[in-house]
Amino acid sequence: MEYTSLGDTGLSVSRICLGCLGFGDGKEWMLDADESQALIDRAIDLGINFFDTANVYSDGRSEEILGEAISGYNRDSLVLATKVFGEMDESNPNACGLSRKAIEQELEHSLDRLGVDTIDLYQTHRWDDETPVEETLRTLDDAVRRGSVRYVGASTTLAYQLAEARRVSDDRRLQPFVSMQNHYNLLYREEEREMLPYCRENGVGVLPWSPLAKGYLARPHEALDDTARGKRNDYTDLYPYLEGNGREINERVEEVAAEKGVTMAQIALAWLLEKDVVDAPVVGITSVEHLEEAVEAVDISLSDSKVEYLEEPYEAVRHTL
Repeated sequence: MEYTSLGDTGLSVSRICLGCLGFGDGKEWMLDADESQALIDRAIDLGINFFDTANVYSDGRSEEILGEAISGYNRDSLVLATKVFGEMDESNPNACGLSRKAIEQELEHSLDRLGVDTIDLYQTHRWDDETPVEETLRTLDDAVRRGSVRYVGASTTLAYQLAEARRVSDDRRLQPFVSMQNHYNLLYREEEREMLPYCRENGVGVLPWSPLAKGYLARPHEALDDTARGKRNDYTDLYPYLEGNGREINERVEEVAAEKGVTMAQIALAWLLEKDVVDAPVVGITSVEHLEEAVEAVDISLSDSKVEYLEEPYEAVRHTL
């Protein structure tokens, strides 16, 4: 496993971050506690030290499973990231968003579920239009100062929102967002217009989510309906993966993978890892086989010509968050 610094911080993270959305009991494809334990054990054995979850994943069950699974390991050797924003109690209007009350109470709940005293990277899951950004940032700064959080990051925002948040942090001398967990893959490259250049120029770490385009980059187009996500039209309704020549890009990934004797998923990950602005793709994995493939992708190099070949068909698609 290779390691890199998260943005301009001194925090060392593995080049693959294990996404923990699949831990829980909300969907048929999710892993229970025993299955998750086996996956996490293998991840740590392979050198992964970076784990990402969120309070809303399976209504907190993902955090609980992750916390239980790492309880037998040296906490200092692991980097734990979770997120706050989504609704945790539909009967409580203060159990969502980024107000001081919401963040403070949800942070305590996340710490309890994870079974730790400190969260390494605490991220805002979405932008909150209802709460002044300074209120959010002061609350996060307080959490860092009292030792409940080490670093703060953001996820799924617009470039101008991240820039505004960091401006307020700089003006008020508050802990800034050090990372951006954003939607970025071969089939969705709209982030290259503003977000990624901003992150590169300002030393903000980049942690792409959906690096395999919800699995579409992991299998030929013809196999789309073989997956639960494909059957329920996540690709065509929620995400623009079939727009912008998505099918042709899928075919080129398949072609390059065959040439190099590796899987399509490995090519899609290798493409991301070639980008100097990307620190660690957040890979949601539910099998040891796919985990091992993801780790092997770190060692796959793509020539400039192969990168250009994979990127050439792309056309602008609708913006999504």
